[in-house]
Amino acid sequence: MAEKSYNVAVAGATGVVGGQMLACLEERNFPIKSIKMLASSRSVGKKLRFKGEDVPVEELTEESFKDVDIAFFSAGGGPSKKFAPIAAQDGCVVIDNSKTWRMDPDIPLVVPEVNPHAVAGYSKKGIIANPNCSTIQMVVALAPIHKKARIKRIVVCTYQAVSGTGKAAIDELLHQSRAILDNASFEKKVYPHQIAFNCLPHIGSFLETGYTDEEMKMVNETRKIMEDDTIMVSATTIRVPVLYSHSEAVNVETETPISPEEVRELMKNAPGVKVVDDPGANIYPMAIDAAGIDETLVGRIRKDVSVPNGIDMWVVADNIRKGAATNAIQIGEILIRDYF
Repeated sequence: MAEKSYNVAVAGATGVVGGQMLACLEERNFPIKSIKMLASSRSVGKKLRFKGEDVPVEELTEESFKDVDIAFFSAGGGPSKKFAPIAAQDGCVVIDNSKTWRMDPDIPLVVPEVNPHAVAGYSKKGIIANPNCSTIQMVVALAPIHKKARIKRIVVCTYQAVSGTGKAAIDELLHQSRAILDNASFEKKVYPHQIAFNCLPHIGSFLETGYTDEEMKMVNETRKIMEDDTIMVSATTIRVPVLYSHSEAVNVETETPISPEEVRELMKNAPGVKVVDDPGANIYPMAIDAAGIDETLVGRIRKDVSVPNGIDMWVVADNIRKGAATNAIQIGEILIRDYF
């Protein structure tokens, strides 16, 4: 019997993440009957390459989803808020990459390696939320530890690539870097300060607490995905002059003791994780190694000397792939395998 195939749409297809979604759909041989490339009216007339063919970009409208089974959204919060419910009403299941739906109690927030069973909740509103990129890679690494020794507290500092802000930010980093090396002037458009050769402890909008909304995403999303509201999380998110891949210094305190050796063994058997941990040979996860792959790299695994049940680690993943596009496609794969 022939494999069933589906009518698929990608909203925000001309963006960095949308383009990677298309690449992942092709790489993973997602069973597609037809595909729609959707974007704003500015992109109408463009053509995007998919499986050897040039597919014209269509404008994202209320009529776009009449015959679509699954839509992958990476068009931003505004379009997601407007069009995702419309798509769902038309019988399309939306897998949304924006922050719009993540904390809605009736919408599942899914990392396939951690809580694949949550996909079942799509039936309530026809929408599944893709978590924040920095949250995804962290919970992929921490879920096995939580299952084994129960995590009480997480302290995380992220070092996030500019691609998380989009193509304009990539261009700004490259332009500023060239200008500085050439002793030329440059403009700051995307970020409030120079990003080239600099680190900005500022991602998202500042809240009254002094945290940013990006940092609070990590707090709230981690609890929802791990299905444990008692986990205490403190995050500091930092933008660094790296093109692709987010890096994270993660400290966890567990309820019961766990050794670095046990953690390393857990990581070796954890889905989606690759252990890169031989400091004596200068082997540890780096952004340049994670770029272009789907695994979450974990290394620098060591005992925290400041508390009895503490572990430190360094976690790196491609923020555009596993942190966004690949995770969304994996959710789609679970959806068609188990629920369609």
